[in-house]
Amino acid sequence: MNQRFIKTIQINLLFFIFPLLVFAQNASLQGRVLDALSNEPLPFVNVIISGTTSGTITDIDGNFVFTSLEPGFVRVEASFVGYKRAVSSEVEVSSARRKNIEIKLEEQREQLEEVIVMASPFRKTEESPVSLRSIGIGEIEKSPGANRDISKVIQSFPGVQSTPAYRNDIIIRGGGPSESRFYLDGVEVPFINHFATQGASGGPVGIINADFLREVNLYSGAFPANRGNALSGVLEFYQVDGNAEKLKFQGTLGASEIAATMDGPAGEKTTFVLSVRQSYLQFLFSVLELPFLPNFTDMQFKVRSRLDKKNELTFIGLGAIDVFDLNMGIKNPDAQQQFILSRIPVNEQWNYTLGAVYKHFREHSFQTIVLSRSHLNNVSYKYLDNDDSSEENKILDYRSQEIENKLRLENTTRMDGFKLNFGTSLDLVTYTNSTQQKRFYGGEPLLVDYNTSLNLMKWGLFAQASKNIFHERVSLSLGIRTDANTYSSSMSNPLDQFSPRVSATYNLTTRWSLNFNTGRYYQLPPYTSLGFQQDGILANKKNHLKYISVDQLIGGLEYRPSQSVLFTLEGFWKGYNNYPFSVKDGISLSNKGADFGVLGDEEVRSESEGRAYGAEFQTRVQTTKNLNLNLSYTLVRSEFLNSSDQYIPTGWDSKHLLSMTSTTELRKNWRVGGRWRFVGGLPYTPYDLERSSLVEAWDLSGSPYFNYQMLNAKRFKPFHQLDIRVDKSYYLDRVTAKFYIDIQNLYNFQAEQQENIIRIQDENGKYILSQDGTRYQLEGVKNTSGTVLPTLGIIIEF
Repeated sequence: MNQRFIKTIQINLLFFIFPLLVFAQNASLQGRVLDALSNEPLPFVNVIISGTTSGTITDIDGNFVFTSLEPGFVRVEASFVGYKRAVSSEVEVSSARRKNIEIKLEEQREQLEEVIVMASPFRKTEESPVSLRSIGIGEIEKSPGANRDISKVIQSFPGVQSTPAYRNDIIIRGGGPSESRFYLDGVEVPFINHFATQGASGGPVGIINADFLREVNLYSGAFPANRGNALSGVLEFYQVDGNAEKLKFQGTLGASEIAATMDGPAGEKTTFVLSVRQSYLQFLFSVLELPFLPNFTDMQFKVRSRLDKKNELTFIGLGAIDVFDLNMGIKNPDAQQQFILSRIPVNEQWNYTLGAVYKHFREHSFQTIVLSRSHLNNVSYKYLDNDDSSEENKILDYRSQEIENKLRLENTTRMDGFKLNFGTSLDLVTYTNSTQQKRFYGGEPLLVDYNTSLNLMKWGLFAQASKNIFHERVSLSLGIRTDANTYSSSMSNPLDQFSPRVSATYNLTTRWSLNFNTGRYYQLPPYTSLGFQQDGILANKKNHLKYISVDQLIGGLEYRPSQSVLFTLEGFWKGYNNYPFSVKDGISLSNKGADFGVLGDEEVRSESEGRAYGAEFQTRVQTTKNLNLNLSYTLVRSEFLNSSDQYIPTGWDSKHLLSMTSTTELRKNWRVGGRWRFVGGLPYTPYDLERSSLVEAWDLSGSPYFNYQMLNAKRFKPFHQLDIRVDKSYYLDRVTAKFYIDIQNLYNFQAEQQENIIRIQDENGKYILSQDGTRYQLEGVKNTSGTVLPTLGIIIEF
């Protein structure tokens, strides 16, 4: 590892000192300022580059242009009489291409007197005055240890848990990894990670290409009414538009993949962005003799057409092909390699989402129509000891598809000082599953062999009204939502899923504010649970499976000493009801989902209750130049009731989450940054060695079984890690070249993991048996996770 690290440093230095002859410091930026509701251009608006004195005024069509800018990341501020001052999302400017941005201003109905709320890059809405964090492209690009993967970037924010297991499970405020929803330019996207855990959110590598991203909104609570089916988190991804002037290209070599991005005009009123990425992980993992060989390909596109100033149409697409093979070429595998090869199945997966968003603007409102289709195909199979010479050795054969066709209609209006948003949604769902597997329950094997073809319809209604009163000192928002579906009578009555929410803000001064939200939110159990069959019938339909619900209460104090500095303190409480409970394992599904495979394909009942509560503190300093700082601390407890009505910790009960991320801009376009994370020790369930040693039991799974009588009775030691990153950018006349070195786990911390259980072999390689050949002799091998991981990144734009 040390030799590879030194070689990587040497290669990187060659790039950094390579003589570049023609430098350019004349970056440019153009944009347009529009009315947020009518989409009408706003003339004579004052526009400045944030943090500078460089300014201009929009022309009669709302257009503006900046030239002779210093290359790098900037924000633009816009102010106009009768409108609220606004700050744009972050954008990188260079001389290689002229970037285009849009700034939309909201009309200001009341004349402010005592309280003036300053414009800020930190977003805050009437609907979500708490638990909303906006993440700009600069933070995504520069985040140490994240390698431009948004699922890893958000682990620096309050309430979001990170793990040492190199997965992107999105665990927010003690909720499970299946409790979040994702939107790409308003289109719901079920999967944002490669090698996704079906029924949850996790996977090791993100699908979304950072080249596309303009801004990300992370909700850890206070969800708007138009965002349903979430219990713990909502992520909204906003993409850039293509270049309106000429065709541009970008090539990227990252930690796990090589990418090519192309954007430009596709007509007078249309732009496009298109990218393809191909991983080289299979080659790297093979060289390093890792026991699994992942390989992925993904594609992403956006086409936006401004039909006229009152109508626009956007098409988006996101897709991935994932293959997860086993590395059977390892000679004399060690204990950890044996353990992984024994338990992990081969997985072949593909998914895509295609969507269209149409917007029509009127004088005081706009209407949105969103139509989309998502499709997941998931295949897994496993042979005992990976011996595929006979089908009799196959212990798992799993094939499943999830297809969602979605329609959402929305209307947003501002009238007499009120902001009104209301609409409806309709989903047509097809779920299929063919499973052949034997599972070991209650001391004997259980045959799971079924074929499901499930069709159902889901629908929802939502509305939210917001208003600023007392000269904008107080902001109030009331939202309602209801959802239902045709799966069963226990889910078909929309009144059973009535979901109210209330938000409020009280601006104490120009810098201090009190914020509040409470609401009840519902989420449909995973399709894997809805479609599970037993004895030829839908077992969980028979069990009257219900929507999962959570009641949330959030209060916060906010202090903004300046436009670029933010301090927040929030307390939260979440109460869960009707969480699916595993009948065979005797535990709540709230403890599952952070592993490769499938969540929920078993008999469950809607009877688990739980809670999560805690407090969060965050400091954000976000200057356009020089220092950027994100310091967050979360105290969180996550607990569910057991069969004795006692609260026990879930697998996400980390207690303490601490993250500090900082980047500093140096001279000549150098940048350095670091991130240090601390995660309290997570609970875990020990293995049941008595059950696992049974030959009949082991041979059905190829791995040990958990002792759920001691659910989360033990706890790992805390995990901490330091990541650093060094960037160098060259802004040339026609080319922008960026290089970076990212080193994860700089001081090589070894995180404690659950021990690997392997079968003991004799000198001839045969497994040692006991008790008349009915039991394997097992051995526990200490297991840790962690290595120094240097990465070289190269981005060329022309």
